Amino acid sequence: MRDSLAHEPQESPKGGLTVLLNFRVANHRSVREEQELQFHPAYDTDRPPGTDWQAVPVAGLFGANAAGKSNLVGALEYMAWMVVNSHRDAEPDGGVTRTPFRLDATATDEPSWFVVDLLLLGIRYTYGFSVDDEKILDEWLYSYPHGKKRKIFERPSGDVEPGDSQARRELELVENITEPNVLFLTMAARSRQADFRPVYDWFLRDLKFGRQRPRFGSALGPDVSRMLEAPEQYPELMALLRAADLGIEEAGTERVLMDEDALRQRYGGRVPTFLRTRLDEKGPEELTRPWLGHRGRDGIVRMELSEQSAGTKALLEQAPRFMSVLRSGGTFIVDEIDSSLHPLLTAQLVGLFQNPATNPHGAQLIFTTHDASLLGRADGEAILKRDQVWFVEKNQYGETEVVALSEFRPRLGENHERRYLGGSYGGVPFIDDSFAKALAGRGDHHGEGTETEWPEAPHL
Repeated sequence: MRDSLAHEPQESPKGGLTVLLNFRVANHRSVREEQELQFHPAYDTDRPPGTDWQAVPVAGLFGANAAGKSNLVGALEYMAWMVVNSHRDAEPDGGVTRTPFRLDATATDEPSWFVVDLLLLGIRYTYGFSVDDEKILDEWLYSYPHGKKRKIFERPSGDVEPGDSQARRELELVENITEPNVLFLTMAARSRQADFRPVYDWFLRDLKFGRQRPRFGSALGPDVSRMLEAPEQYPELMALLRAADLGIEEAGTERVLMDEDALRQRYGGRVPTFLRTRLDEKGPEELTRPWLGHRGRDGIVRMELSEQSAGTKALLEQAPRFMSVLRSGGTFIVDEIDSSLHPLLTAQLVGLFQNPATNPHGAQLIFTTHDASLLGRADGEAILKRDQVWFVEKNQYGETEVVALSEFRPRLGENHERRYLGGSYGGVPFIDDSFAKALAGRGDHHGEGTETEWPEAPHL
């Protein structure tokens, strides 16, 4: 199985990019058979002008609800979690936590596979592993300097086989402290084995995952809070907020003394019990409160985060991650990128990765979405190119299947949005009128010609 999943490159790519070239997974959640996301460019004419990027900068996964889009990106997140945390969370003889396909009784007895091909500072790497409920069954790492395959290590049946260039004595020591349910890559990298660090560091630092849902209330992540405390040091944040047409002109923080008067004013004259208890125990506290300045008739009005829309909060949460990966390179995974964001704003964020001026390191954005408008055009240009789109759907047995738009051999300038919504590519829900008939049929129980009596909604 390892040999079939480890794709060898034809030549060694050049350049200093750090990107994901390929991801393959089998027997994970709704993914039964091996599914592949291939990020090599398929059309030279669709490449951003002036670039020689070895991977597409953007990849969008489209599909109906419950088709398995989140499970595909979740599989990559699981792989990253195993690489970074398997040594911490795995108890000796405690087995491996995994979620195999459940709609086939034989799947629970079969291994789950995860494989990535990476380009790290001009060198190609292939890393993968398979697991069952008890242990790591197989694991391997290859590099391809100068286009030739070089074995760093293999771990068939749990026994580590170092490559010819590896310090065997040192790797034997690492193997002796590696539990059967812990990845050898993790232990070797943390033991300062130089050949293992590039792949481990990619999972640790260069692979980032976006939050699915915005926070509520006035809470913000630490990255956003830090940027708002010193907005002059992050001019790109304000540029993004202004470009989003949210009415925001300024941002910052202020120190606020939260005493009884301030709490009464904040909560309409009545201090919540938990805050009253905290006030009695600790006394007045000075807090840092972020604000956003909205333009109004009489100038800029400072408003708290709790007064912002869900879309503004979502953008604020995602913005530091977008800017970080654009600034330094890497791969950014966002599940449901269109959640709480206007389609035009989502298209604008996608465009930042397509443009080498705003994406000088060839960073990648991989996302799932229901927003078919991203298959259309903006300012006369296709938002997503022909090799940047995948369609996800389930077959009759509940198994997730993936197909790339490029497999349909689309013509340049073809209306992908219309064809997708028309069902030409798959990945759209089949909706019949049975639900409407079921609702209409409720009236039959009350006698012909009578209206259905719906229960009153509870008072919240």
